[in-house]
Amino acid sequence: MSETFLCSICSREHPINERITFDGEELCSGCLESQTTLCRECGQRIWITDNAGSDVHPLCQDCFDDHYTRCSRCGALLRQSSVCYEDGDEDEERPYCDSCYQARSGEMIHDYYYKPEPIFYGHGPRYFGVELELDGAGESNGNAAQILNVANRDGDYLYAKHDGSLDDGFELVSHPMSLNFHQKELPWNSVLKEAIYLGYQSHRAGTCGLHVHVSRAAFGVTEAEQDAVIARILYFFEKHWEELLKFSRRNQRQLERWAARYGYKEQPRDILDHAKKGYGAGRYTCVNLTNEDTIEFRIFRGTLKLNTLIATLQLVDRICDVALFLSDEEIKAMSWTTFVSGCTQPELVQYLKERRLYVNEPVETEVEL
Repeated sequence: MSETFLCSICSREHPINERITFDGEELCSGCLESQTTLCRECGQRIWITDNAGSDVHPLCQDCFDDHYTRCSRCGALLRQSSVCYEDGDEDEERPYCDSCYQARSGEMIHDYYYKPEPIFYGHGPRYFGVELELDGAGESNGNAAQILNVANRDGDYLYAKHDGSLDDGFELVSHPMSLNFHQKELPWNSVLKEAIYLGYQSHRAGTCGLHVHVSRAAFGVTEAEQDAVIARILYFFEKHWEELLKFSRRNQRQLERWAARYGYKEQPRDILDHAKKGYGAGRYTCVNLTNEDTIEFRIFRGTLKLNTLIATLQLVDRICDVALFLSDEEIKAMSWTTFVSGCTQPELVQYLKERRLYVNEPVETEVEL
């Protein structure tokens, strides 16, 4: 009979070769998984009951004490470098998240040039920052507060900014996050439902865009490595412009104004060189290269439909993949059919079918908002 041990948590017998010793306790793998977690800062394993952070960002006590605090108003976990302070009654500084700090002053919507210290969520180096424009229900601090209260219950994920291109609204901006964090942790579904409840539109407004920033560090360590990948991204946009135009839900006039193309050239590097020589549209290009730390995909029309938003992020992620892992010659030879046949995420496949851009049978299109 093989030797066994008794798990100190579930009190069941398990084969001795499955025994894991943690903090003086003998555990089975299931109990180790369910009762412990890893500190996101230092990687140390801790009991879940000793988690000083949050469910999505667990921390040991030492790392919390050294690098984090909590908002004194809503209790959200904050990295100390991103804290806002307001003097207390007895000259004590009280920490606030950005949303609560603005709520105390009554100003939830920042000016257009506001740029807070970024808070990175999820595993990098490929981080996505989303700018989602809302219109039609007011540039209202009260409405912004309601939406941000939904978004930021578990962290400082979104903030709001003024946007002069909108008639009667504002834009929501996310801190940089991994694709998985956008899909699993940020409550986009609740955020979009709250915006709809308050009367906002995005796709239907005709004034709104959905812009996606991707960290340049995701494309390589050196500038030369990054440029090679970015050149292939620009080439992909030029080669597959008609398909991407259909995916974007924009019309040609909107793209000429807000997300112009660079123009097709035979070699990826030639398009990048053209872009770097001061292409006249500036940041109002399909892929904006004017930011130091990110490139910005500006081609997409705004949406309040969850599947469309997630599918857009997944498309950008897929384009980054092919540009990163294929050579110039391979990406020049890639057809749209080959590209979409490698798209496997259900949200992206669904949307591609809705837009009649997938290799399989199309499906009925749900209404955009």
